[in-house]
Amino acid sequence: MPKPNTYCEFVATVEDDNVHRVYHDTQYGFPIESDNELFGRLVLEINQAGLNWTTILKKQENFRIAYQQFDIQKVASYTEKERERLLSDSGIIRNKLKVNAAIYNAGQIIKLQQEYGSFKNWLEINCPMELDDWVKLFTQKFKFTGKEITNEFLMSSGYLKGAHEKGCAIYDQIIHSKPKWIDV
Repeated sequence: MPKPNTYCEFVATVEDDNVHRVYHDTQYGFPIESDNELFGRLVLEINQAGLNWTTILKKQENFRIAYQQFDIQKVASYTEKERERLLSDSGIIRNKLKVNAAIYNAGQIIKLQQEYGSFKNWLEINCPMELDDWVKLFTQKFKFTGKEITNEFLMSSGYLKGAHEKGCAIYDQIIHSKPKWIDV
């Protein structure tokens, strides 16, 4: 069987309860309303760097617990004790750079919330924008957000097109749930 060209083609070959199918059909490309959930998606995308997405999807709930439901305020105030707790938690990715980036980025999101009302508002104010411009913006604001991480974060949260192809069963659901300025 030929290798699938897109995520939509790939999930069409897996069982309904496969972590990829569940993610594709219920989360990938869907708009995210909550700043904490946007932050959570950013944490997951950062932790995927150098690993496969299956690993992250299987540990998704562990990340949610470890990072206190992705509560931005709590994560931004983490002390060395919490940092050490995360680095010893075998349920998540124990990478010091990634843990430090999550804590730093939570602080950056708080600054964006203070200036723009929410992280979501900041993202929307900057839409639409080309990927290279997003990458510049993200690398100025956040740690551990290069081109691939920025692209996947924005695509998976609905700010860049490409999450689903037009023939995908989920495509129409997303088209109807997005603001007009977001191009699927």
